[in-house]
Amino acid sequence: MRFLLYVTRVKFMQVLICVALFLVGLVVIIKGADWMTDGAAAIAKRYGISTMVIGMTIVAIGSSAPEFVVSALASFEGNTDMAIGNVVGSNIFNILAIMGATAFVSPVASSKGNIRYDLPFVILSSLAVLFSAFDGIFTPGAVNEISRSEGMLMLCLFAVYIGYTLTIAKKPGTEPLKSDVERQENPSAEVKPLWKCVLLIVVGLALLLFGGDWLVEGASGIAIALGVSQSVVALTIVSIGTSAPELASSIMAARKGDTDMALGNVVGSVVFNVFFVLGVAAVINPLALGNISLVDIVTLLLSSVFLWAFCKTHSALGRGEGLIMIIVQVIYYALLIWQA
Repeated sequence: MRFLLYVTRVKFMQVLICVALFLVGLVVIIKGADWMTDGAAAIAKRYGISTMVIGMTIVAIGSSAPEFVVSALASFEGNTDMAIGNVVGSNIFNILAIMGATAFVSPVASSKGNIRYDLPFVILSSLAVLFSAFDGIFTPGAVNEISRSEGMLMLCLFAVYIGYTLTIAKKPGTEPLKSDVERQENPSAEVKPLWKCVLLIVVGLALLLFGGDWLVEGASGIAIALGVSQSVVALTIVSIGTSAPELASSIMAARKGDTDMALGNVVGSVVFNVFFVLGVAAVINPLALGNISLVDIVTLLLSSVFLWAFCKTHSALGRGEGLIMIIVQVIYYALLIWQA
């Protein structure tokens, strides 16, 4: 009896240490992304780079830096479940939970440009994950993994997305997408000394690397201690944690009535996570699916289609649609926990 109590106590302490490591890593990652983005944006503006280009490159990378660092490090260490699960889980959370919560706080209006140009890319990114990850369904005998060549193709699609968005933004009568980074840029960044900007980038990058390593190690430890697969932890705890910047900025935007920024934030993050984050992770190391199931990928695809359909049908996401999306997210998590 004493031995069982001792084992239980030791296991509990292991879980606490892993949770602490995970939380510290998450905080460090978010702070590192914030500093790196501020420094890079200040340098870009110093040399006359347009605000739109800054928002679509530097800020997009900054807001999705947690997902990028976690998936890249997980892939490098061979934790392919973590690398894929983080992206799939983050995108599901972005679409269902973040957009659902945003619409519940304040209805999200969508323009014709969102419906015609932006949201179809969200669906395309989900289809890209489905076709690349489950080769065996479409090609008998093929291995279900995202190969290096498929990772390179995703990076090419990301370049196409950036070029296409820039082209659309320059068309007369077309409003450019308002990204969270553009709105969050610090106006005082222009007066920052060059040495301070460089220091922010270097320190921010270091924090991202260290924080990402701690987060992955903590999440893996939690999975081992609780006896669940790393994919479940990645699809839930890790994905929610790495999506914290998007969640905070979207809710704040909704409270201020700036819901178009929230929609742009989610669209940009979802596309970036698949085409860039997953692409880089696959190039580093082919991503075997492990315990990531077809249900997870189909949930991502259906979420993308629902978001487009809701916006197209009513030209807005209302509180009713937002509540439905939140309920679907809860049901998905319940199924994950039940299957674990």
